[in-house]
Formats: sequence, structure tokens, C-alpha cells
Amino acid sequence: MTSSLFKRCLPLLLALLPCLASAAAPGLDAVTVTTNPNGGQTYSLTLQILILMTAVTMLPAIVLMMTSFTRIVIVLGLLRQALGAGQSPPNQVIMGLSLFLSLFIMGPVIDRIHTEAVQPYMAGTIDANVAIERASVPLKRFMLDQTRESDIATFVRISGGQGFEKPEDVPMRILIPAFATSELKTAFQIGFLIFIPFVIIDLVVASVLMSMGMMMLSPVLISLPFKLMLFVLVDGWSLVMGTLAASFYV
Repeated sequence: MTSSLFKRCLPLLLALLPCLASAAAPGLDAVTVTTNPNGGQTYSLTLQILILMTAVTMLPAIVLMMTSFTRIVIVLGLLRQALGAGQSPPNQVIMGLSLFLSLFIMGPVIDRIHTEAVQPYMAGTIDANVAIERASVPLKRFMLDQTRESDIATFVRISGGQGFEKPEDVPMRILIPAFATSELKTAFQIGFLIFIPFVIIDLVVASVLMSMGMMMLSPVLISLPFKLMLFVLVDGWSLVMGTLAASFYV
């Protein structure tokens, strides 16, 4: 399963390679760059491994800042808090659900990167630079679709830029923080909607206990079973997962 997960995440790593390749020192010993007859360049195995290992160390940041993971994990955390169930489900379960649901949501993007960039590169029909450019296109398109124009404008203003003619012209250094900011906003909006029915149950239970003179009894202790029963009866987990997945492709 680990090998399969790595293969699924490999296309996402390719999208980050332009920054890593540009940051690599050209004067490293035992590194050779060969110019092909068609004008492309072939890097030595040593440099390719160096770039790949550097990209692997950046994998957590890629998952957090460039995929659907942030929105999902925040919504699930708010859902647990709204239920008032303490540490159930535990953090490991929430992280696992968020990771695999992110892989499910990012599936079309990963498949497109694999088809348009990874397979041609493995077959030797394109060089590394072309593969990197092709791999970044679908990931950038996904991020642009989920990012608010106001957030992009904010970071363009902070950077001192003058704006861009097309969304595709937005560089990654601006798009990534704008995308993360938009994901935080969307996650808290969804969390607010999730909180409402559980808050109503807490208010009803607290009012009933106060009217009965049982003010020393914690309303949370009484409302928890009712919230769990309500969540199970409406098939809450399926609704939350389905809503989260659909929120990325509306």
C-alpha cells in the first residue's frame, strides 16, 4: 500500500520541481548536464536523485498547501468539536480520512498529470523540463478553481504587483498562499453550517434542564447522546464526506 500511495503522490511532486530545479547549485561536483540534439537537456542521475529527495522532504507542505487536505481536516475537526465527543474519533482517524479523501478528490488531477507528464517522460518522448511544465498545469488549474479572486488580489497587492491579464498568469508564489487562505475561509464556512444543528440541541437540552430545576447537571452530558443519535440517523458521515467531495467540483 505504501508503494501504491507513493506512486499516486509522485505527480504532485513533479509540480514542485521547477522551484527545486532552479534552486539547485549548477556547480556541484560529479554533476553533468548533457545537451540533446533537439535542444533539450538531460541531467545526470545524481542531480535527479538530489531533486527527487528534496521534493520528498517537501511532501507534507505540498499536501497541506496545494491539495484539498486543509479544508477536509479542518471541517472534520470542527465536526468532532460540534459533536462534543472529546477525542472520538481520534486524531489518527481524522488525519487518515482526510488523507485518503484528498487522494480521492485529487484523483482527476493526479491522473491527468500522470498521463500528460509522467508517462511521456518515462517513455523518453519529452525531457524533464517539459514534463515539469505539463505537470504543473492541472495542479495550478485545480488551485485556481478553488481560490477567490479577492485573495489573489490581496497577495498581488502585498507583493507590489500590478495584476495579471489571465488567471493562468498568476505565479505559484502568489497562488499558493491565496489558495490556502481561500481553503481556510471555505472550511470555516462549512464548519459554521455543521455547528448550527448541534448548537440547537444544546440550547434545547439546557432550557429543559433549567426549567426542571436541574441547573447543576451539565447540559453537555445529556445532549451528547441526542447529538450522536441525530448524526447517525441522518447518515451524517456520508453527508459530510459527500458534501466535502462535491464542494471541490461545483
